[in-house]
Amino acid sequence: MTSQDPGETGSLLLDDQLCFGLYSASRAITSLYRTLLEPLDLTYPQYLVMLVLWEHDAQQVKELGAALNLDSGTLSPLLKRLEKSGLVTRERQAEDERSVRIRLTDDGAALRAKAEEIPPHIGAAMGLDPAVLTGLRTTMDRLAASVNTYRESFPPA
Repeated sequence: MTSQDPGETGSLLLDDQLCFGLYSASRAITSLYRTLLEPLDLTYPQYLVMLVLWEHDAQQVKELGAALNLDSGTLSPLLKRLEKSGLVTRERQAEDERSVRIRLTDDGAALRAKAEEIPPHIGAAMGLDPAVLTGLRTTMDRLAASVNTYRESFPPA
């Protein structure tokens, strides 16, 4: 069987599946991150949390969840492990006990310097011109937004 025109829909050929290309690329990139993050003793999801906090410290759990597109059930265990590692603190807010603010510790803030070595390795591994990477990121953001909007239009199961 030959591959259909990439613009066609309805193909069940593996080579025609955009999702498989995304999946393969994601696995390759995540594997490289795993190798690069091991010396920092961080998992990829923990690294994402730290990126948000390095950019804007003292975030509410809700704000972190929104920034990372993660629900609190996924985020809470990550934050507990980061706290146990001494990288963040979790503080319940006096005005609302349900609200928890996450802050970097001195060790968490200092880890940023080591993490600054990671993006250049990722960029080099991707082998794409910076302008192409920027365009790809824009396309991926649009793709995610479009799929999420489409998915939300389905009636509840």
